[in-house]
Amino acid sequence: MRRTACMVIVLVTVLVTGLLVGCSRPSATSAALPKPTAYGAAIVESSGGKQTAEVGTLLTQPVVVQVNDQQGNAVTGALVVIRGPNGTYLDPAAGLTDSSGQFTTNVSLGTITGRYQLVASTTTKTGKSVELKIEEIGLGYQEMLGSALNDQYCARCHNQESTPQRVSNYDNLEVKPHPFTEGDTLNKLSDADLTAIISHGGPALNKSPLMAPYGYTLSKSEIQALIAYIRMVSDPPYGAPGIVYAQK
Repeated sequence: MRRTACMVIVLVTVLVTGLLVGCSRPSATSAALPKPTAYGAAIVESSGGKQTAEVGTLLTQPVVVQVNDQQGNAVTGALVVIRGPNGTYLDPAAGLTDSSGQFTTNVSLGTITGRYQLVASTTTKTGKSVELKIEEIGLGYQEMLGSALNDQYCARCHNQESTPQRVSNYDNLEVKPHPFTEGDTLNKLSDADLTAIISHGGPALNKSPLMAPYGYTLSKSEIQALIAYIRMVSDPPYGAPGIVYAQK
């Protein structure tokens, strides 16, 4: 599927540029950085990673990281700097950890579809930089359409988590469907395999008949959009065979 292959190339391009400094307010230059009053030994993610959002928009949840000392205790007043790919908007891009040892930033994605790697760093007392990588996913038009189709037709069975808007049917099924993030399994299926199972149901690939056919419900372009979404949210990331990836 040429469109999906092109999407994967763009995805990897975003990844390999992930260490470039993103747009921010204020600019995280050395002159503008606040002076730390304490130093930690490690930086960990508290929340906000692995979110999906439309490109060019603000992530629903802020990204929160925490600085700890060697004993795992939270450190107040440690400096945290966050960088991202070009086009990423960070507000703020740097600051000191609060009384709970945490630093919070609001993240807006750039305009390129793909995976956005943020790098949060802090400095130890000896001057060593300690880094944490956080990944977010930017959905383009096709992937956004696939996300909407997933919410409408797929998530009730393929997503284990219930929400106020949707009660999961996952636990009621004798054969458990694979979540769309389950890359270890779904990455082994070709686009043609996914098209067949979506169009004709589980028996098309000798899978469970509980997977219903959607070939008369979804158009070909909608099935392509759904596959593009599945490829984008895959964990680990999907890599189409035969593609030469961009380098730094």
